[in-house]
Amino acid sequence: MTEEKTPENADQMNFVDLSNMSSMDALLGNEAQGEFAEGSIIEGCIVEKRNDGALVDIGYKAEGFVHFSEFRKWEEAKVGDKIDVFLEEIENENSMPELSLAKAYSIKAWERVTGENAEGSVVKGIMKHRVKGGIIVDVDGVEAFLPGSQIDIGPVRNMDEYIGKEYDVKVLKINEDRHNIVVSRRELLEESLRDKRSSLLKDMEVGQIRKGVVKNITDFGVFIDLGGVDGLLHITDMSWGRITHPSEMMEVGQDVEVIILDIDYNKERVSLGYKQKSENPWEAVESKYPVGSMVKGRIVNIMPYGAFMEIEDGVEGLIHVSEMSWTKRITKAGEVVSVGEEIEAVVLDIDKENKKISLGLRQKERNPWEVLADKYPVGSKIKGKVRNMTSYGAFVEIENDIDGMIHVSDMSWTRKINNPTELLKPGDEVEAVILDINPDQQRISLGLKQNEADPWAKINELYKVGDIVKGKVSKVTAFGAFVELSNKIDGLIHISQISKDHVERVKDMLNIGDEVEARVIKVDTEERRIGLSIKAAKEDFSEADLKVAEEEYSAALKPGDEMVDMGEVFNELEALDLKK
Repeated sequence: MTEEKTPENADQMNFVDLSNMSSMDALLGNEAQGEFAEGSIIEGCIVEKRNDGALVDIGYKAEGFVHFSEFRKWEEAKVGDKIDVFLEEIENENSMPELSLAKAYSIKAWERVTGENAEGSVVKGIMKHRVKGGIIVDVDGVEAFLPGSQIDIGPVRNMDEYIGKEYDVKVLKINEDRHNIVVSRRELLEESLRDKRSSLLKDMEVGQIRKGVVKNITDFGVFIDLGGVDGLLHITDMSWGRITHPSEMMEVGQDVEVIILDIDYNKERVSLGYKQKSENPWEAVESKYPVGSMVKGRIVNIMPYGAFMEIEDGVEGLIHVSEMSWTKRITKAGEVVSVGEEIEAVVLDIDKENKKISLGLRQKERNPWEVLADKYPVGSKIKGKVRNMTSYGAFVEIENDIDGMIHVSDMSWTRKINNPTELLKPGDEVEAVILDINPDQQRISLGLKQNEADPWAKINELYKVGDIVKGKVSKVTAFGAFVELSNKIDGLIHISQISKDHVERVKDMLNIGDEVEARVIKVDTEERRIGLSIKAAKEDFSEADLKVAEEEYSAALKPGDEMVDMGEVFNELEALDLKK
């Protein structure tokens, strides 16, 4: 046993003046602290293993304690093992050294990892757990941060799928001050992909058939993964036929075979084709569908000016509205056909270079205008109903919705007809003569007056200057009155020829329906006029008087006057009819 010091043997001890020190323990403590630097890593030895941890002797007056959780393999730890620990405090509240095995591990791992690996190095890392914005990765004992954007090439929807797995990562940034490392897996994947893409591009040739998988679908085409290189299959190269959207032919994930159309090695772009695997149907279109042949197809699109008919996959023809009917005026193609309808048409023309085919529906039947030309030669008579009228003529239905036109000039031999309403109205049944049929222009000319012989052809036999004639007033105008004579010929009594006395207004002297007797004073075959005079009808009227009357008539009525004023005459007549 150690001998107990007592005051009696105090003289045998070295006297220590404690006036400047609080205790002997403090003195010993200062000496000990000089040997152990807080914040350093020192070697220790496990002297006792307990359930909750181990006592570690670092050569200090007291042992330190390390919790079992700080040991990587606690079950393998045993008394006598040498371990490096981090000295946090020389003495804690329990007067024991505060030790950390985990911090020692961490510091040594940091020095090892940063010493062996610079920025840009590739290391292996285990995905430990998720944090905000990414994943913590264990790189040989050092925790590094892997941002979410650097996990994979594409967007990562579920980071949990990566936890616990080991990957190669690239060191992007080492911050010595903050002991922080940022790594990337994406850069390694992209580098690998670039190498693979470069190798794959060198192996590709225009015209090759390649297998791929549909990766993405857009409005303008489909992106296909060719095994590391994405190629674009444009919508125009998908089918020889008509498609409105790429999704009509393909879907994401679908395996496809495509042909290489073009390679841009600098931009690493590949253009693909799908339709080019089969022969262009337009190459044989002229031999398969000669002009004049009948073809079957389906209406695939309708525009205001016509309808597009698919004859076969990749070959369409246009049926213009003008080629849909011989007789009806079609303003919209939708009036005749509808999308999806199966029809037959006749090939009218082929423009192989511009990939255009003109088709016709009406050509399936013989041109009815040609049929009418055979059925009704010029000079034939037809009967029909007036269907429509214009200012210059009347349209008469002949048959099969085909109309012929009676021009105002062909309505009467004897009268100047300015408007067809003077003789006809819609719904009237008429008999007319075929004057001309032009199937190419789809025009038929008819005549009413041709039903009878032209009385002016023998006018000199019917009426001579000086003859006394009788007739009925048919029209009254400001310059005179028209008298209907035999053979439907009208004569004109000018206002100057009504009486020897001055006449202010014709209607004061003559009215429609009045029977009059007059003398023929002029026969103008060129203007087709007969001039009449009531005042010259008297028996004592001499040749000289007749000559004077003719001169008065000619002077008063210039050529064309009758034609000009006829419109006014009929306007007045219509006004009278309305009043009635």
